[in-house]
Amino acid sequence: MRLPLPQFATQRRTPGHFAEVVETSTTQFLAQCLDPDDLSFPAMPPFGSWVKAMDEESGNQIYAVVYHATTSPIDSVHRARALGLSLQELREQQPQIFAMLKTEFNAALVGFQPPQTANGKRPATVTYQYLPPRPPQVHQAVYYCQPEEIISFTDRLDFLRSLLDLNNTPVDALIAASIRQIYSVRQADRDWLVQVGRTLSILLKDDYDRLQVILRQLHP
Repeated sequence: MRLPLPQFATQRRTPGHFAEVVETSTTQFLAQCLDPDDLSFPAMPPFGSWVKAMDEESGNQIYAVVYHATTSPIDSVHRARALGLSLQELREQQPQIFAMLKTEFNAALVGFQPPQTANGKRPATVTYQYLPPRPPQVHQAVYYCQPEEIISFTDRLDFLRSLLDLNNTPVDALIAASIRQIYSVRQADRDWLVQVGRTLSILLKDDYDRLQVILRQLHP
């Protein structure tokens, strides 16, 4: 028997607003993806993708890289079980399933952009590639970074050291995935990629094998 989905009042989202911060710390945040308007699961952000969130109190635009994502039941007591149905069959026979699961992701902070100036314009070229004074707070909106933001931020490569210092995550794979996305956004800028290789060779000068592992993953 098909059960009706609960109805919730929804507000119009800002374009690009796809997730919301639910936990936060000095070095990272945990965000939950917003439910789509149709019967489907929230789109999980790609590993190594670039996202941003605002710290409304300081006005800083904070940049982060996604390093872990999960889809799990909202109810932590009961696990999801295999039903042997396609997505279309789930929509027809078990539509409540889509309201019982959540998609969350962790993002590591890599830098920030200062608040708008007195004339209301945010200086596009002023970014800092170190931890912000404070992270985005709980319930702040999360957006994907625009291509021009990624290009501007990655003109400098200090963020690579921040990623190398991460713990409890597949750092080498994360760096490679992030670089692949940036390289695509930069429309295969080979000069930039060569600079990345040089920077990594300096940062990993005592670990040639690790450097080679990362470099071998740079081609999709």
